[in-house]
Amino acid sequence: MQIVPLSKAQYKNWAFTVRYQTKGYYDFKITDASFSLQYTPFSEEREKQFSDQLFADWLEAPVALGAFENNSLLGFVEGSLEVWNNRFRISNIYVFEGQQRHGIGSKLMDAITAAAKESRARMLVLETQSCNEKAIAFYKKQGFQMIGFDLYAYSNEDLERHEVRIEMGKKL
Repeated sequence: MQIVPLSKAQYKNWAFTVRYQTKGYYDFKITDASFSLQYTPFSEEREKQFSDQLFADWLEAPVALGAFENNSLLGFVEGSLEVWNNRFRISNIYVFEGQQRHGIGSKLMDAITAAAKESRARMLVLETQSCNEKAIAFYKKQGFQMIGFDLYAYSNEDLERHEVRIEMGKKL
């Protein structure tokens, strides 16, 4: 397997859909002065999905890397330095179905971490959802910790849908 840069000319606006299974979510308990999280299982496993595209216009100077084997793309990671606060935001990381649990995600994370360090960023940050328990576990294994959340990033019903935006970060 090789990790190589993806060409912006070839992959700009390349659309993809991420699908994942989840058995539970991190539930937010809110009081006037505090927040806490508690893992809560769903009554049955659910499938979630979202769509995105590579090299989106909102990224300042995107870097995208692909994991290839025999000219076949197995997964990719994308990120960009946020100049205003000197943090490197991972906007996408995805390993295609059937390719997970072979170390590809870890190799992609190592490669984007190297790119972030090369840009002299002070930390890595990314966004995930409170119901994406496998992603949260992977990011924690990679040294990330929860650094914030937005209770209404996606809709006014994020809490009820158990799909709250969680920010995770890792100091470099």
